[in-house]
Amino acid sequence: MAASVIVLGAGMVGVSVALHLQRRGRAVTLLDRQAPGEGASFGNGGLIQREAVHPHPFPRSFSELRRIAGNTALDVHYHPGALPGFASPLLRYWWHSEPTRYEHAARAFAALITTCLDEHRALAEGTEAMALLRPIGWMKLYSDAATFDAALAQARAAHEHHGVNYTVLDSMGLAAAEPHLQVSRLGAIHFTDPYSVSDPHALTLSYARQFEAAGGRFVHGDAMTLSRAGSGWRVQGAEDPIEAEDVVIALGAAAANLTRRFGYAPPTFGKRGYHRHYRMRGNATLNRPMLDTESRFLLAPMRAGVRLTTGAEFAANDAPPTPIQLERAEPIARSLLPLAERVEETPWMGIRPCTPDMLPIIGPLPGQPGAWCAFGHAHQGLTLGPTTGRLLADMMCGEAPFLDPTPYRAERF
Repeated sequence: MAASVIVLGAGMVGVSVALHLQRRGRAVTLLDRQAPGEGASFGNGGLIQREAVHPHPFPRSFSELRRIAGNTALDVHYHPGALPGFASPLLRYWWHSEPTRYEHAARAFAALITTCLDEHRALAEGTEAMALLRPIGWMKLYSDAATFDAALAQARAAHEHHGVNYTVLDSMGLAAAEPHLQVSRLGAIHFTDPYSVSDPHALTLSYARQFEAAGGRFVHGDAMTLSRAGSGWRVQGAEDPIEAEDVVIALGAAAANLTRRFGYAPPTFGKRGYHRHYRMRGNATLNRPMLDTESRFLLAPMRAGVRLTTGAEFAANDAPPTPIQLERAEPIARSLLPLAERVEETPWMGIRPCTPDMLPIIGPLPGQPGAWCAFGHAHQGLTLGPTTGRLLADMMCGEAPFLDPTPYRAERF
């Protein structure tokens, strides 16, 4: 075989898998149509979310469903014609969000999340990547007392059960922490553990450079050409076919399109997201990422400027971009901060790969010896890439997994 492992997909998850396998002495080829980190890993809030021990459930209250159904919300937008294609996975998502089933998913999700800082540090320490991992956390702002009290109760429970650290700011403390905030809020919760990544694309590229420096190979190619080659696998690179004993499918939202050809059709679905950067007026600054719960979008300081990141858009994967949420959010963002001109006129768009039970798919591809899955991380691919890489490498190399992989097995679908 020309290589012992082919990793399909060079986002944060795929790069992390490739790097962990390379560190264990496997000969690895990383393949993607684009350069590393140019898919969903490029556009996100730039947070390594140690506090995110609870995944995003499907809303179950009538008032919340009615708010979303109006299709005017800032955090959720949908193309009406695309909804029939989402009916089955969203119904399963709703089913898994029932409180008892959700609690089971949350325990499994928290087991992954609580490792994220250590696993990123294990890849970043001693490299230029450490400068990208800013230990400043992020803040959630509140203007309603009942909502604030409920959030504080949840934060206390997360601290007690999962070691999530935070501080509470009143209105004056928030104004002191963010002196250029142009509105008054009742208070904020500052989650102190998460890293704020100043350039998520650069972080993926840094890990990819480590992989290549250790002897790994990156090639351009079409993952959809994957086929059996004897007892192994073959895929077409830009110049030559590549063969290997094992293959890892880390293609994010496109993964199920490939696995279906090999008899595995998980009910995954994509949430589209957008971002755009803005400069600040004069000497104004934003000190740390913040999400204003009244406005429902994230603003984060990045190398390129202040990044405005939208929530979820439900649309056909091949539908043209419709950055309606950005257009709705921008005037509100300008009321929150002294934003100046847009850095780029055309916003970025990507697709977050989601599963109905809110857990990623990590482990062997059913019925296909030598094929492995690493996809379905929804909003947390940046956070969980190194954790997934280590867990899958443990399994592939016959080592005792550092976490119980059972909740993430592909066979659950």
